[in-house]
Amino acid sequence: MNPILNQNLFLVKEHVGMFKASNNFDIYNPATKEIVLTCREPNLGFLTKILRFTDYKRMTPFDIEVATPSGERILSVRRGVSLFVSTVEVFDENDHRVGIFKQKFFSIGGKFNVLDDNENIICTLQGKWTSWDFKFMKDKEEYAHVTKKWAGIGKEFFTTADNYVLEIKDTVPENDPLRLLVLAAVLCIDMVLKE
Repeated sequence: MNPILNQNLFLVKEHVGMFKASNNFDIYNPATKEIVLTCREPNLGFLTKILRFTDYKRMTPFDIEVATPSGERILSVRRGVSLFVSTVEVFDENDHRVGIFKQKFFSIGGKFNVLDDNENIICTLQGKWTSWDFKFMKDKEEYAHVTKKWAGIGKEFFTTADNYVLEIKDTVPENDPLRLLVLAAVLCIDMVLKE
């Protein structure tokens, strides 16, 4: 696992545009204000591009690649066509599946189970998409928190509604696969719930 994933704080900034079909994000280190990861959707099909400009946008497949600024792949997040609920797969830099997310069918505000490759529940992502406040929880223990309300270093990044912060708790050990899954899940919040 790349050492960048051992950071505990990430600022995520979505690229915005009038006629933007693909999902693109930059992830910053708030202390240095440097881009540490890029998230791109390089292989977007023609039909998917067209559907992204319709009411069917939430149903379209995606394949996001997360890499260092130098191009070293860290992980990828993939989903096929989604009719009612999403099942998203997460792959490491060697293209081995490390986990999946399964959206709850009747959850108010959005809820995902974060599962390992054997489909054992690691934690649950729960929160309110209206206030953009999400927590990764298991047995009342919080592993990570995603929010748009943050008053720390780098708050100047929060000039639009498309920026948010991910804070991974110190209790999550370095090089734990949960770190990779949490980062991938943050992108899923945006693409599955917010869109």
